[in-house]
Amino acid sequence: MSPEQRILSSVKTIAVVGLSSDPIKPSYEVSEYMQRQGYRIVPVNPKETEVLGERAYASLEEIPFPIDLVNVFRRPAQTPEVVRSAIAIGAKAVWLQLGIANDQARMAAAEAGLPYVEDRCLLIEHRKMR
Repeated sequence: MSPEQRILSSVKTIAVVGLSSDPIKPSYEVSEYMQRQGYRIVPVNPKETEVLGERAYASLEEIPFPIDLVNVFRRPAQTPEVVRSAIAIGAKAVWLQLGIANDQARMAAAEAGLPYVEDRCLLIEHRKMR
């Protein structure tokens, strides 16, 4: 089993940093798909109040319940801060979407022993499991 498959088979609640309510955005498409597959999606975007029927939070730290996976739709330069927040809230893994990679974020996750995936699409990897 690949690291991606191990993560996807062990998580239930996914916080999506950068989730937009715009249905043509990749963050919406991927999150809607994952929600249809039975995962709980938690939007993290200070510009949104609700996405996909779920309350949106301005930051990971504001979420009042445990998060299994932090899925990131942000620019690479913003990812080290997101990884630090994921570590602070006790997330079980971090996933940077297709086209997103950052050496500092990867190193921070590794130092914390946090499973980490970058430059991979959650939707594509989930479909491979089926």
